[in-house]
Amino acid sequence: MTLTSLVMGARAKDREAVILSNIDSSLQTAIILEGLPDGLSELDTLASSPNLTIARIAPGCMCCVGNMIMRVHLNRILRTKPARLYISVANSEHIEQLRLFLTQTPYDVLITLTDDIVCSTQ
Repeated sequence: MTLTSLVMGARAKDREAVILSNIDSSLQTAIILEGLPDGLSELDTLASSPNLTIARIAPGCMCCVGNMIMRVHLNRILRTKPARLYISVANSEHIEQLRLFLTQTPYDVLITLTDDIVCSTQ
């Protein structure tokens, strides 16, 4: 099972900094990032790491307009069986629907949701 955390915050740069501070470089880790950072992302410095997979998707509610895109990226990532997955979410308005989506078939046997990580600027 892949340990999965939802990371919430208004600014992509803040969410990415929080994820960066939580990454264990010894674990196979995947990150799905909603939106683009303002400028260079600190995560980009790790992009060539063999233990890290980063997928960026366009901003938009992941449980509404972004559901298909989210599903495609999530399925691709889970095929690699990462130990850790972070999903960066800009808008927490529909966070419960996203959590529900992640706890239903087929994801219920693939991931274990951990506590959400909320950026202090949320």
